[in-house]
Amino acid sequence: MEGRYARQADTTLVREVTAPYHEKITLKGQTATLERDGKATRTFSLARAPELADLQKGFGALLSGDASQLEQHYALSATGTRQAWQLRLDPKDATAAKVPVRGIQLYGQGAELRCIETTDAKGQAQRTLLAGAAHAAQGVDDGAALTALCRGHAG
Repeated sequence: MEGRYARQADTTLVREVTAPYHEKITLKGQTATLERDGKATRTFSLARAPELADLQKGFGALLSGDASQLEQHYALSATGTRQAWQLRLDPKDATAAKVPVRGIQLYGQGAELRCIETTDAKGQAQRTLLAGAAHAAQGVDDGAALTALCRGHAG
């Protein structure tokens, strides 16, 4: 899966999937807008989806570098060395811990964030490869190889 996260303003977070399908979720203020190819755009209140509101707070804080906001919503743990590091974010809120994101792991090398790995309530991981890892993943279809690239074991 290919895509990106973007923080367009303090209250706006965009997650866009570009392959193998196209989907864009925009979280702005207290509203979520879901756009999918071939389907009508849906807009709804984040009050109906508190897990998305939590995701907005967490990723918004992450992308803006707001450590105090991150610590308010997540238990943080860092491991590794400067050459190969990992930052784990576990939701503190019981609602957020159930659905849809059980945990977020960031993998990097030096100053480069190479991968964001989110794990859902069922234990399924979704990886967003970034920077050098995304470049190294061009043409790679094997799940184990992509996981290794994400976690800094290859590429």
